[in-house]
Amino acid sequence: MNYFRPLYPFLFVLALILNTTSFFDIGVLNGLGQLLLFTFVVCIPIWRTGRMSYVDIGWPWGLVLLGIISFLVSEGNQIRSLTVSMVLVLVGLRMGLGALKMWHLGLLEKEFPRYQYQRLRWIKDGKKNTGLALQIDAISQGLANASFLALPIIIVAANSAPEIFVLEILGLLIWASAFIMESIADMQKLRFLKAMKEQGKQRQVCNVGLWRYCRHPNYFAEWMVWNGLIIAAIPSWWALKGIESTVIWMLLGASLLFTSRVMYSTLVYVTGAVPSEHFSLQKRPDYAEYQQRTNRFFPGPVRNPVA
Repeated sequence: MNYFRPLYPFLFVLALILNTTSFFDIGVLNGLGQLLLFTFVVCIPIWRTGRMSYVDIGWPWGLVLLGIISFLVSEGNQIRSLTVSMVLVLVGLRMGLGALKMWHLGLLEKEFPRYQYQRLRWIKDGKKNTGLALQIDAISQGLANASFLALPIIIVAANSAPEIFVLEILGLLIWASAFIMESIADMQKLRFLKAMKEQGKQRQVCNVGLWRYCRHPNYFAEWMVWNGLIIAAIPSWWALKGIESTVIWMLLGASLLFTSRVMYSTLVYVTGAVPSEHFSLQKRPDYAEYQQRTNRFFPGPVRNPVA
């Protein structure tokens, strides 16, 4: 049962969605869509190759699928529904197209370091069945698209109110700022790696641009992307009061807020900062000093290294 424990929160929120009067249809359709996508794009390739990296294709394209399904199925205000769907599709396409490019270049033929780190975690947890652990981790990513990450999207898309709320504007501004920040961070790192390659320098630490102010500005920005969507969903969640039962309504609100925690934990501990730094410390001689000078996740001023 230890293998299946990571799935429980996602299954709980999916069950919550399916027990609402507002989201049952979209919950079923999106759940089936994610199931088909992850089965053929992620789970079967993982089973055949033993590599987890195919999740990097399935997860973002699952977001694109969610955005399309939300717009087609939701019965809320059309402009609001279209806006939140386009926002999600942009998030998915930015990462999904990059993943397809990596696949085309053959980069998925080697396991990514963050997924290599997962195997170290499994050994620590006493999980000896690597094949099962790989599938459970892949399924959890698909369930995330069907549960926590679906919540802010389907809640906003279901709101039929014609007026625009202040929190919706604030949330979209946060999303746009974070989306731009994440794109800039990725471009800065690509330029840095290209420059180091041209200069014949290896194992250098990227500390330019946004990377001067935190060690993972792309992960921080991705977290803020979802925080923006959560904030934008609050007025639409409030509008569900009286439509859903009090218990369901309160659980939806708690789950919506907990989405931020799920993304933070994922981006820092599961597939983000901690796994990345485990290998960076081994490969890059100057990385330990970079850790002393620079915040891990939240941007801040450069510190003087400890003597």
